[in-house]
Amino acid sequence: MSEPENRCRLVLIVPDIADADEQAKIVGDALKGGDVASIILPQYGLGDGEFQKHAEKIVPLAQNAGAAALLAGDSRIVGRTKADGLHITGGAAEISEAVEKYADKLIVGGGNAADRHHALEIGEERPEYVFFGKLEGDIKPEAHPKNLALAEWWASMIEIPCIVMGGTDPASALAVAESGAEFVAMRLAVFGEPARAALVVAEINALLDEKAPRFEG
Repeated sequence: MSEPENRCRLVLIVPDIADADEQAKIVGDALKGGDVASIILPQYGLGDGEFQKHAEKIVPLAQNAGAAALLAGDSRIVGRTKADGLHITGGAAEISEAVEKYADKLIVGGGNAADRHHALEIGEERPEYVFFGKLEGDIKPEAHPKNLALAEWWASMIEIPCIVMGGTDPASALAVAESGAEFVAMRLAVFGEPARAALVVAEINALLDEKAPRFEG
């Protein structure tokens, strides 16, 4: 799979589906639609054993499609399932601890950066990326304006890449790309109608190919 490294790329947030096989099928279908930089699998309140079952199915699917598999949950399960990294939903202290412990082995990123001050605090811990928004923050068709503004400010001055949570409308990916963000996260926009997941991934990639600004080499 060719990787469009000079423009904003897609990150998929795996939806909350109790049945591990059904969840894996939906994710596998979406990954057939085209370029996906990474997937983030949240624990969604599952016990560690159940979360591990879900991760054991999702991680190889993502990796076989050329996407990094990141888990937002118990860090021990990252090792057990050979996932690529750990997505942290807390603040700078939690990220600092994870970076110190795993930085030479895993991708560590995330954060709950609700404003510039907290974003900079997280950035000082040198994660692989900073996430603007919440994993379940796609509650409107468009990306949250505050997250877009934070991403534009961040991208203009900080080298650490950022991921911005998009909206429920696949077209919201373009607004994220126009902010200068390296990655746009999508959940309901892709998985709201599971039968169309691959088609929506293809549509988002086509939109970004056509209209997203290019990064300077």
